[in-house]
Amino acid sequence: MNILGISAFYHDSAACLVQDGKIVSAAQEERFTRKKHDYNFPANAIKFCLENSKLKTGDIDYVVFYDKPFLKFERLLETYLTFAPRGIKSFIKSMPLWIKQKLWMKELIRKELEYQGKVLFPEHHQSHAASAFYPSPFQRAAILTLDGVGEWTTTSFGIGKDNSIEIIADIRYPHSLGLLYSAFTYYTGFKVNSGEYKVMGLAPYGEPEYVDIILDELVDLKEDGSFKMNMEYFNYNAGLTMTNEKFHNLFGGPPRKPETELTQREMDLARSVQEVTEEIMLRMAKHVKRETGEKYLCLAGGVALNCVANGKILRENIFDDIWIQPAAGDAGGALGAALFVWHQYLNNERTADGVSDTQQGSYLGPGFSDEEIEDYLKTNNIPFIKRSEDYVVETAADLINEQNVVGWFQGRMEFGPRALGSRSILGDARSPEMQRKMNLKIKYRESFRPFAPSVLYHKVSEYFELDRPSPYMLLVANVARQKRKVVENENQLHGLEKLKVVRSEIPAVTHVDYSARIQTVHKETNTKYFKLLSLFYEKYGMPVVINTSFNVRGEPIVCTPEDAYKCFMRTEMDYLIMGNFILDKKEQPEFNEKIKWQEKFELD
Repeated sequence: MNILGISAFYHDSAACLVQDGKIVSAAQEERFTRKKHDYNFPANAIKFCLENSKLKTGDIDYVVFYDKPFLKFERLLETYLTFAPRGIKSFIKSMPLWIKQKLWMKELIRKELEYQGKVLFPEHHQSHAASAFYPSPFQRAAILTLDGVGEWTTTSFGIGKDNSIEIIADIRYPHSLGLLYSAFTYYTGFKVNSGEYKVMGLAPYGEPEYVDIILDELVDLKEDGSFKMNMEYFNYNAGLTMTNEKFHNLFGGPPRKPETELTQREMDLARSVQEVTEEIMLRMAKHVKRETGEKYLCLAGGVALNCVANGKILRENIFDDIWIQPAAGDAGGALGAALFVWHQYLNNERTADGVSDTQQGSYLGPGFSDEEIEDYLKTNNIPFIKRSEDYVVETAADLINEQNVVGWFQGRMEFGPRALGSRSILGDARSPEMQRKMNLKIKYRESFRPFAPSVLYHKVSEYFELDRPSPYMLLVANVARQKRKVVENENQLHGLEKLKVVRSEIPAVTHVDYSARIQTVHKETNTKYFKLLSLFYEKYGMPVVINTSFNVRGEPIVCTPEDAYKCFMRTEMDYLIMGNFILDKKEQPEFNEKIKWQEKFELD
């Protein structure tokens, strides 16, 4: 039984193939088109999923789209009519695409795929809930989904039991935690649906100066986590921006212009909306626990990528454990939709062992053999050396210890927004200079952005205040107290001054509030990466390395050897290791292809 799941036409289009209930392949369209957050029909991702299993369109039993277009269109029309004539510009901009394309999804899918079989449409938050529960290690669990908006729903909770999910209650548009966070993303000068994680990373530099204003003026928050937003301050209902003049006046001025200097105000706004978000999610989690009585919680939806809030829910011990879908945003809707059909629509059995999930480390994208990598390198006259796996792994460990930045391209590409040791850039977490070097010379991004640590799973509690696995980099925890350093005059530091302080034995992955977004590395899902970290620990006494995604600012994570080589050559990365091939930057021919971000940052 082959089920193809599709998400498209909002952001992060993706495709997923489920065969007899097993997730076989999944990938975002952006990785193939090189257009970040590509929302177009995922033709390339679908092609990969089919070719990877040697299937043709005729082999597909069901195609399932991740939401109901007619319900979403109903919400748009009703919203525009409510606010008319104020929303006329937004209406004129969006309607042609709906009338020509989005409303005719079944016909579009059949035409694009040359497919005549059954096409199904679960609701948006059913797809999120399915993506959260079905791959989880739990036989039964509470489910909480939070995002911007699906059709009408913006937040929902329910119960997953055996092979079925039931949605119990929801919060509906325009009241949306995701859109509240996006409003502050827009107001602080970052890109909506892309820059929310920058707001989360900026928050520790600020103070919660505006929490009371947000809760008094913008959000009427109830004890159970339900809320209503005061729409007098927001423009997303009918306009082309997230916020309006009343919002700007409330916070003392217009939105920050993108790429201009960050001030203490933006840092304080980021901290404030982050704290409000955490409080709302905590109240929701407690309410869900009271209502369901379940031991475990599964999370999905774009807001579930807020790993700081996830860590807080875990530390509060509301549930025995939580599991978050690695592709929690719209891309994961394709995966959830396919699993929803297999389990709920077709009523197929599901058995969970309580320990292992079925996401397979989220290594579900394209992989390239040594033969394919060598063919690319030789065809393009690229200098390299080829060695055994053991030699390559030991060399990588030595290079990181010698303060080199290493591109690491191995195995199947990750599904979701995080690089997890297949399409990663690696560095030495012990280096006080490495965060700045990698931000400005490799990633071409803002210097305040923290890096994540990869750590051997059995060593995580020695270095972090975390007592369980975090394989998908979706939990934030503090660096263990015994690994921290005393910082004198801490209270005299403000804003980005905090960035220059060495706070622990692993300063390059220690954020200014002593937190870290942790990935635990497991032999079962990524043997080669586990071997690298094990050898780094054996030789140099450190089970932690920096792991950041293999891309530069504004571009998707690399997919192919060509993508990896271009990124390697456009940056000041020192080495690239693809499969069992080692590329030294000093040996490479001149590369003239520049990228736009080099002009925006001082790279000294």
